[in-house]
Amino acid sequence: MNQKLKSLQYTLVSATLLAVLAAGCSNSNNNNNNNASGTATTSPASTAAGTAQDKPTAAEVKYPASLTYWVQMNGNAGAIMKTYNEMAAYKEIEKKTGTKVEFQHPPTGQEKDQFNIMLASGNLPDVVEYNFGSTVGLSASQSPDALIKGNQLLRLNELIEQYAPNLSEVLKEHPEFRKMITTDEGNIYVMPFLLGDELLSVVNGPIFRQDWLDKLNLKVPTTIPEWETVLTAFRDKDPNGNGKQDEIPFFMNLVGDFDLNHLLIGAWGITTDFYNDNGQVKYGPIQPEYKEFLATLARWYKNGLIDKDYASITDAKLKDNKVISNQVGAFSGFAGGGLGRYLTLVKETNPSFSLVGAPYPKLNEGGANPLGQYSLPFTGYGAAISAQAKNPEQIVRWLDYKYGEEGHMLINFGIEGESYKMENGYPKFTDLIMNNPDKLPMSQAMAKYFQSGWNGPFVQDKRVIEQYYTIPAQREAQKTWFQADHSKQMPSIALSADESSKTASIMNDVKTYRDEMFNKFVMGAEPIENFDKYVQTMKSMGIDEAIKVRQAALDRYLTRK
Repeated sequence: MNQKLKSLQYTLVSATLLAVLAAGCSNSNNNNNNNASGTATTSPASTAAGTAQDKPTAAEVKYPASLTYWVQMNGNAGAIMKTYNEMAAYKEIEKKTGTKVEFQHPPTGQEKDQFNIMLASGNLPDVVEYNFGSTVGLSASQSPDALIKGNQLLRLNELIEQYAPNLSEVLKEHPEFRKMITTDEGNIYVMPFLLGDELLSVVNGPIFRQDWLDKLNLKVPTTIPEWETVLTAFRDKDPNGNGKQDEIPFFMNLVGDFDLNHLLIGAWGITTDFYNDNGQVKYGPIQPEYKEFLATLARWYKNGLIDKDYASITDAKLKDNKVISNQVGAFSGFAGGGLGRYLTLVKETNPSFSLVGAPYPKLNEGGANPLGQYSLPFTGYGAAISAQAKNPEQIVRWLDYKYGEEGHMLINFGIEGESYKMENGYPKFTDLIMNNPDKLPMSQAMAKYFQSGWNGPFVQDKRVIEQYYTIPAQREAQKTWFQADHSKQMPSIALSADESSKTASIMNDVKTYRDEMFNKFVMGAEPIENFDKYVQTMKSMGIDEAIKVRQAALDRYLTRK
């Protein structure tokens, strides 16, 4: 993005002042907010409670006695607990609010299916936490606007204005957040997960074995030709020293690498999906540059520079095994769960093992800055409230607790005096987190006490990641990855139900075909000379219609106020 996000600063506001602010707003005509078509939109909750003048203020609304809450279990949390009720932060939130939460966690790997079954049944819990902005797995009838129109989820605009003073203050201070969380029809559909600082936006990138580079007297590559030179040396010069030439110069994955962080393909200035080229929506896999990208990978694969089994490896544990068993020379990953975790796992068995975050490579020396991984402050993830909820005002107030100072500290850092201590105004993690006495990895120790290691309905604090990256190589990697170009990132556009219904099947077919042909081109099963035929097949599937629809959505987004 061209404009850097300002760091989100919290201002301590007393409960009395919040009550005064809420009371002062209670006489505003909150039910007259207009949607994009200019017609008044009211939620079932707003009409059920009467006019704004009849409604209680935020200070007068109590926290709910109990609520039901559906949410995917994070992997680090799932390794040490059965339910989020066991997390220290939620135990403390229950003490503060008096609200007993019945968390419902779908089985790992079945989240999408369970979400669809839940919606189809019409039997929803009070709160549903999900990535409603995902372009994968959501049908036209499951878009936020469609779910609101279908009386499955509540429109939250008026409820937030009336009963969420903390979140309202965040949105007031950061109007760009409000623009992101509002659909084209004028609906706010979740209490959102927000990145509180741009430092949190770049967390993934290319990684090389620094000790292999040192052994072969090579520098970290910065261009596509330099990558090829280094990978070739990894193949030929036995950097792992076992005399077997069993090195895997480059381990890759279509979704995990190219879709997530634009690895390598960003050198050509395109992505493997839709991207925003100065206000014009383009689809990377049909661009001429995509042919050059595929031709490069096909040459590397043929020459033994890419793991020959890459297409069949879908289990992350298999990648882990290859990396820590001294086989892989280059890959991409997260600074925390990848680079930092591998360094920790291997340090005792292979002390010489070292990793370095490499820059996203340019196409050639002096070429344009390549694209790289970047997360927008809001991507559609958050907590929605079911239209069946009997006490939405109370639920909104309970969810709003985590956007206030006290809740913000609990959900981001845990319990003061236990998981963190304040030192000169800075919440510094204790050894329960940094050097857990039960030998828990830091990510699991964090999950035992607080939720900010992943996402949820709160603002993530940059001081978490500042301490999570304990190894200098992690911090240096993030700085290096930040140098990539992020200007072509697609914003959180919203497709209407009609637009989604027109293109959902198109994109399912297109993505399946894209994935199939990617592997065929790379592995040599399909000659690169057939690329034009491949593009024509994409067009026959309707990719131009899908681009047109997203162009209209982008145009609407860019004109939002």
